[in-house]
Amino acid sequence: MTPRGSRISAGIVLYRRGAAGVEVLLVHPGGPFWRNKDAGAWSIPKGEMEEGDVPEAVARREFHEELGTPLTGPLEPLGEVRQKAGKRVLAFAGEGEIDTGAIVSNTFELEWPPKSGRTRSFPEVDRAGWFSLPDARTKILAGQAPLLDRLKELLRHREEEE
Repeated sequence: MTPRGSRISAGIVLYRRGAAGVEVLLVHPGGPFWRNKDAGAWSIPKGEMEEGDVPEAVARREFHEELGTPLTGPLEPLGEVRQKAGKRVLAFAGEGEIDTGAIVSNTFELEWPPKSGRTRSFPEVDRAGWFSLPDARTKILAGQAPLLDRLKELLRHREEEE
């Protein structure tokens, strides 16, 4: 359950294994503020929870809304991180594949340019990409970087059990 007044999001660290090792899917926020930002601007697909929401259900819903593709495979909890502005993010890891060139994001409205009186529509996510763990560390928001370490540890632990 989400306490009133706190900002909590739920999201998914989607990963795949390839010849080059583990890669994670990150999304770049749409809109004019983020247009020229790259390093430290990318995120996991996520969205805010409301009172009474189930975190995994929110993570799946937001993944679908931001990428246009539902994620049906199993998810494992990665715990919570706190971003610089105080927002808490509850994350889950899931293995899967998605064509980053075929994403279709939901949109949001924003007065743009500021004080112009004109409202424009922007995609919530303007692009997505697969990144190696070292590359993802340079792209992802600093507050979400611990999720990459947790994913690495989860996968290491799973390999030891096999």
